[in-house]
Amino acid sequence: MKIGIVGCAGRMGRMLVKQISETSGCTVAGGTEPDTSPFIGQDIGELANIGALGITISTDTEHLFERMDAVIDFTAPVATVAHAKLAEKYGKIHVIGTTGLTNEEQAEISECGNAGTIIQGANMSLGVNLLAQLTKKVAAILDDDFDIEILEMHHHHKVDAPSGTALLLGKYAAAGRGVDHDAVADRGRDGITGARKKGDIGYAVLRGGNVVGDHTVLFAAENEIIEVTHKAGDRSIFARGAVRAALWAKDKPAGNYDMMDVLGLSD
Repeated sequence: MKIGIVGCAGRMGRMLVKQISETSGCTVAGGTEPDTSPFIGQDIGELANIGALGITISTDTEHLFERMDAVIDFTAPVATVAHAKLAEKYGKIHVIGTTGLTNEEQAEISECGNAGTIIQGANMSLGVNLLAQLTKKVAAILDDDFDIEILEMHHHHKVDAPSGTALLLGKYAAAGRGVDHDAVADRGRDGITGARKKGDIGYAVLRGGNVVGDHTVLFAAENEIIEVTHKAGDRSIFARGAVRAALWAKDKPAGNYDMMDVLGLSD
């Protein structure tokens, strides 16, 4: 299976090059960067420190989608929308790990599942997706005497907050309770906010150092707290999940899928 990477010179891009090269059944077949990148023309393997692969980094994303079986995308929302439209145009697999999408951007991407095979994951790791399902089950069991708070921490380079993974966990908690997430989400507190509203799902965000990603869901009632936590030690867990998603989608029809589908965790 020929897999291409958009944003191949970034931290995740380089990790994906390494992961694909080490995974049977697929091969690194191309990579692109924006035309302002200093890495254009470099060998994609040398940049990922795995040795030359004879593949130079280009700016021609459309050509990448035209030639590949699948393209993996951990870029930025506006770019990802454009990439999804290319996946639809050429009927290709598009694995999306980009977060921070607006509702409008998400709607545009979802429409591309008419002809493209779109797989999205706010987090590509097995552990986080298991955590989401556990969160849903615990939220369904406990009543709203238990306040739900989601705490996340990431490295100081991360540009969106709360993280896509934190929001994923919040949405699964809301689903467990049978409530509309957006109606109960409290995404920031500052100043005199008043008492916590019963039934809300609160978010707290930390940024610093080189933390790959820590997420905790707390269920707090009088005199007891239940915590479920996932800590990512290395980005390779996300790269493994993304490559697994691409391979899983090889014979799947066009449509919109997520990591729960890939991992067999869908309800």
